[in-house]
Amino acid sequence: MTRELICINCPMGCMLTAEVEGGEVTKVSGNTCPRGEQYAKTELTAPVRTVTTTMKTAGGKPVPVKTKAPIPKDKIFDVVAAIKSATAPLPVKMGDVVLENAAGTGVDIVSARSMNNA
Repeated sequence: MTRELICINCPMGCMLTAEVEGGEVTKVSGNTCPRGEQYAKTELTAPVRTVTTTMKTAGGKPVPVKTKAPIPKDKIFDVVAAIKSATAPLPVKMGDVVLENAAGTGVDIVSARSMNNA
């Protein structure tokens, strides 16, 4: 089976063509760098995403947060639900872990901005 996709690893946006046999990517073409081949293989066998959103804080204002590493694509809604049910303590510094092991993924949620108590 042939699959076409656009690489999102860099601004080039290469149009990739991947040959898939037995659930495995056997050939990738159209990429201008090795990252395109790796992207196609991951996207077609075990897609992952970085989640960015906001989390409420003890002070009431939201703080931007993100996953510390990409998570399996099928866990996005579970991770967002876990973030929405949690509250970040204040003060918080950029990079602080505000939620450990989000939705059992093994990936922590970190603050994307520093925020004081005020």
